[in-house]
Amino acid sequence: MIWIPVIGLVLGVLLGFSFNLYIPLQYSSYLSIAILAALDTVFGGIRASLEKHFDSSVFISGFFFNTLLAALLAFIGVQLGVDLYLAAVFAFGVRLFNNLASIRRLIVNRSRPHEKNS
Repeated sequence: MIWIPVIGLVLGVLLGFSFNLYIPLQYSSYLSIAILAALDTVFGGIRASLEKHFDSSVFISGFFFNTLLAALLAFIGVQLGVDLYLAAVFAFGVRLFNNLASIRRLIVNRSRPHEKNS
């Protein structure tokens, strides 16, 4: 199941580079926070898969919910005249780095030979 989030990430990057889309500057904060939330969900899915408790319905619902919630926070912040998206950047950034650290730790621990007690 680890391949579902990885394939989604690779497919999204390839599609993004193959289409020449122009995003207006006023939408850049929405898009950046949505991408950050989506990456957080992808790396959370990879982590869950490595920990053997990946659930595709949780992954897909979390992907769309987190992305939409982050964009909504950015929109509300713009309407209020407050850089509210920075709170989402901080929260998703911390989660992203925690997920990456956990993934790294899981991979390193799996690659080590297990010691046998005699």
